[in-house]
Amino acid sequence: MTAPLDFYYWPTPNGWKVSICLEEMELPYTTRMLEIGKGAQFEPEFLAISPNNRMPAIVDHDTDAAPVSVFESGAILWYLAEKTGKFISTEPVLRKETLEWLFWQTGNQGPMAGQHSHFHNYAPESEQDGYAAKRYAGEYMRCLGVLERRLNGRDYIVEDYSIADMMCWPWVLIGKAMGLPLDDYPRVTAWRARIKDRPAVQRGVNLGKDNRPNRPHTEAERNILFGQQ
Repeated sequence: MTAPLDFYYWPTPNGWKVSICLEEMELPYTTRMLEIGKGAQFEPEFLAISPNNRMPAIVDHDTDAAPVSVFESGAILWYLAEKTGKFISTEPVLRKETLEWLFWQTGNQGPMAGQHSHFHNYAPESEQDGYAAKRYAGEYMRCLGVLERRLNGRDYIVEDYSIADMMCWPWVLIGKAMGLPLDDYPRVTAWRARIKDRPAVQRGVNLGKDNRPNRPHTEAERNILFGQQ
């Protein structure tokens, strides 16, 4: 039997946001592995779902009318929280705070972490210690500082564990792998460990991990991933 929700995914921090959410909410879904190194994100069928040619995206067939497609990770988490009533407060101020942190992640932590990851993992060696690389590393660390202050006296970003944590956690998970350890951020370190211990989070991060090549990108893959104009 086909699951009522299609999940377009590749095992990256942005993909993990949604895979974790789906596992936490115990929603049945069909994983549609999107091989971004081969250009699957540019196929017309996917562009009809995600016009920005980026994963993750979902198509929800469990509706009263036509299927609903949602792209952008923050919008997907908000849509699923609204649909299920899970991992989001009904109290207006806490709902407002949840939305603030979703926007914060998409406007601050996510772009800065993604650009730092690019320079750390993929840029030519001559560029890895240049102005841009230092700028993005510094902004990533600044965002860690924002989270460190927010977690003062609390276990999670917005009172109870919520979609705000699912949204922000994946790019903290890989901080050390990007050459930026969390030693100066004890509250973030504890929050990272607290969430990592959750079985649903582990399932979300492990989804499709064997599909990701354990090797450097080929030149053809680099052109697909980084050569867009």
